[in-house]
Amino acid sequence: MSPCPRGGRRTRVPTVTENAKPDKPEQPEQSDEAAAKPATSNAQIDEIRAGYTFEGGALLFGAAVVDGTAYPDAPVKIPLATLNRHGLVAGATGTGKTKTLQLMAEQLAGQGVPVFLADIKGDLSGMASPGQPNDKITARAQEVGQDWQPTAYPAEFLSLGGQGNGVPIRASVSSFGPTMLAKVLGLNETQESSLGLVFHYADSKQLWLDELKDLRAVVQFLASDEGKADLKELGGLSSATAGVILRELITFADQGAEAFFGTPEFDTADLLRTGADGKGMVTLLELPAVQDRPALFSTFLMWLLADLYHDLPEVGDPEKPKLVFFFDEAHLLFNDASKAFLDAIQQTVRLIRSKGVGVFFVTQSPKDVPADVLAQLGNRVQHALRAYTPEDAKALKAAVSTYPHSGYDLEELLTTLGTGEAVVTVLSEKGAPTPVAWTRMIAPQSLMAPSDDATIKGIVAASSLAPKYTTATNRDSAFEMLQAKEQAAQAQPAPGQPAPAPAGGGEAAKPPRAPKEQPGIVEQVVTSSAFKSALRSAGTVLGREITRSIFGTSRRRR
Repeated sequence: MSPCPRGGRRTRVPTVTENAKPDKPEQPEQSDEAAAKPATSNAQIDEIRAGYTFEGGALLFGAAVVDGTAYPDAPVKIPLATLNRHGLVAGATGTGKTKTLQLMAEQLAGQGVPVFLADIKGDLSGMASPGQPNDKITARAQEVGQDWQPTAYPAEFLSLGGQGNGVPIRASVSSFGPTMLAKVLGLNETQESSLGLVFHYADSKQLWLDELKDLRAVVQFLASDEGKADLKELGGLSSATAGVILRELITFADQGAEAFFGTPEFDTADLLRTGADGKGMVTLLELPAVQDRPALFSTFLMWLLADLYHDLPEVGDPEKPKLVFFFDEAHLLFNDASKAFLDAIQQTVRLIRSKGVGVFFVTQSPKDVPADVLAQLGNRVQHALRAYTPEDAKALKAAVSTYPHSGYDLEELLTTLGTGEAVVTVLSEKGAPTPVAWTRMIAPQSLMAPSDDATIKGIVAASSLAPKYTTATNRDSAFEMLQAKEQAAQAQPAPGQPAPAPAGGGEAAKPPRAPKEQPGIVEQVVTSSAFKSALRSAGTVLGREITRSIFGTSRRRR
């Protein structure tokens, strides 16, 4: 080293040996740096490997990735025991969300857990058919250490109101309830409150609300002079509000929604079945025919969850869930939702965990899910996000802030993930978050494309649910009961007027009897033939016992 002047820098004089090798300056420093890089990578992989080692059953997502290299000996998994702690599968279009649902559903079914999937695009119908090998699948399987075997899984196809190939399923208007129906109709808080009053009146008078026409009949009756008097003690229904509700119901019916409401009503216990081989049934609800009514199908899915919550017993924390429910296009559920509706969703998600049901919301960005609901989702599978706009960039930063500390630059990683890759963190069997893991996902073993129509139609024709739900029934409900009441009122003479004399004369000589006091609406309905018919259709139950769940949905006792 040359002397260093005061306040200056010490300069380095090359040695003769260094001058002889000018093409390799600072070689020792480079070697040390190169040696340090694998050490860092190995430490991160060791942390991930230890964090995803579980004692009980689990689902495999794929192999952990560090610096672009997949490590098959560091599998990224999720314990079966924590699937009822709910989760989020998010990512931009085309990043592999649907295939993630497919591989999760396959493994759940294989371990005896029933699965429900909303199949909006029809892609998931391929689960009923074995996969077809190709070069991409072979390469991915080798890369992540997967023993890939083409496999078909037991599947059941449903469709809302029969609009599709699946077994038609319906819900009665009364069961759907005023809170959810108000969301579908786009009513404001005042109108939603009034709709709740209509449902309360129908329940108290035993007027069955099976179809939309039944609800319209009750609203029209309550807007009439007789109905206003009958409803006065409950606060009344303004003509303006009644008009809005009626117009929205008519528009809703004109869009084809009549097919979704009626009887026989779908029993959500049919989602909990397993096959003879012990595999869980994969139930796929076809929804391509209702894409122009997004609020309807998203709210219908929420009705299924509310119904499950109402019917299932408490089980605490089982070794594996009784059902895993994938809620696709979740943003449609939360768009324009009232505070009461959002509060009900949060409460349902929080409480249904103890019933053994896991719920995974599937959407494009975590910002699509309200913060209070997002806080309930302990398992996260995040595919690539896009940051093309300032709003996207803000959402990206918000998403990164929700993850535990990791060795990855998540803000960069989440925008550069490849198709079929995701950033994963789940809850361990002890309830603690696992290390964040960049994951290269395994390939689904069923067909990664829609099954052909012949396969789907064959499954539907052989379904044990087809005889139960295919044919719609029509009992004497509110529409018929109010019609019968009106006809009975028209046939009665006005008070103070003698009854018409019968032909033949004998009885005409008798003095007319004093007119009876006109019965009230309850007496008229209960004594009508329509009401007796409704009782017969209800079997031996003397009137339906109404209970109100979180969403205000009414359920019969099964």
